[in-house]
Amino acid sequence: MPEITQVPLAERMRPRRLEDLLGQDHLAGKGSILRTSIQQGKVPSMILWGPPGTGKTTIANIIANTLEVPFYTLSAISAGVKEVREVIATAQHQDRAILFIDEIHRFNKGQQDALLGAVEKGTITLIGATTENPSFEVNSALLSRCQVYVLKPLTDEDLVELLNIVLQKDELLKKIPVELKETEALITISGGDARKLLNLLEIVVNALNTKNAKQVVITDEKVMEIAQQRIALYDKSGEQHYDIISAFIKSMRGSDPNGAVYWLARMLEGGEDIKFIARRMVILASEDIGNANPNALLLANATFDAVNKIGNPEARIILSQCATYLAASPKSNASYMAINDATAAVRDEGDLPVPLHLRNAPTRLMKNLDYAKGYQYAHSYDKNFSVQEYLPGELSGRKFYDPGKNAREEEMRKQLRALWGEKYGY
Repeated sequence: MPEITQVPLAERMRPRRLEDLLGQDHLAGKGSILRTSIQQGKVPSMILWGPPGTGKTTIANIIANTLEVPFYTLSAISAGVKEVREVIATAQHQDRAILFIDEIHRFNKGQQDALLGAVEKGTITLIGATTENPSFEVNSALLSRCQVYVLKPLTDEDLVELLNIVLQKDELLKKIPVELKETEALITISGGDARKLLNLLEIVVNALNTKNAKQVVITDEKVMEIAQQRIALYDKSGEQHYDIISAFIKSMRGSDPNGAVYWLARMLEGGEDIKFIARRMVILASEDIGNANPNALLLANATFDAVNKIGNPEARIILSQCATYLAASPKSNASYMAINDATAAVRDEGDLPVPLHLRNAPTRLMKNLDYAKGYQYAHSYDKNFSVQEYLPGELSGRKFYDPGKNAREEEMRKQLRALWGEKYGY
């Protein structure tokens, strides 16, 4: 039987036309903004934001090939300001050039600033690819000069279609009698990443493609067996990514610093983005600790800032300090539940009118309509408090915030009970 060799399958099957790009009809379909701009030859600088393996690099290549302009590629993992300036210097002698930067979210502010002038003058058309929200990871000056296009996660149907396409069209796979009997394991392990899916398919076919086999039959059991032998224990873009961050969060929520620091180490050893880890701890500090220990949010936020300044490998120390602190802190999800309940009330009850006494009254007409009439300025009363209604009439007495059962929030409960009596049931 022929063996799959040469260029990797994912590269051999990389789409050359927008029409062949799966799962991104809102960008690649007829009449879409991106497709129209490519056809007109007026492509703006852009940020392509989406999960791994959804077509960001492919779109950049298609644009370059269609426009037939010089195409430069840099990876933010290995490139710096020096490399960026070298590309810009070369592009200044050309009518038009495209610079593709993969994982642009890994560029720091100085590196991103080095792109500003060239993008603004049109010396280069920048195409940045990122898996992270560009609102957080790309500085506002550069972001304002780029169009952001969001790529959608590939569905299971998209991925199964891709498998069938490559088995039918790839020149090497066509020579091998492959029966795709089951696809769930391939889809699950690839985690929605088309590139990873095709790499896995290639590994599985090569492993099953023995000289004595009359046909390569792909089953979930065989895929799992081969994957366990060939694939790393941690893949920051696949299922393990989500499983391990879940274990990390649940360990901190469950007040186990030992579990938390173990899963933290697993992520760090696997090359996980330290900003991703720090960002999740900021969320946990509010969602799972909240007012039981308000300092948790302050430390988590300081951790996020610190790891951005320090970077690897020392960032692991800061992350460990924060993770163990959050795990050891008293827990409360009262604030989290409060906003969920309040949001549900808004959706159930609609736009209830603001009581007149709570409304702003900047004009004479509004005052004549009794806006702000009867409002009691809290600081004018004993203990800076006066009993009055702050909710729409339909929700009067509705309790959204129920303090947690911990020392700090029990004090808050006593304070609220002393102020409001039985109104909210504190």
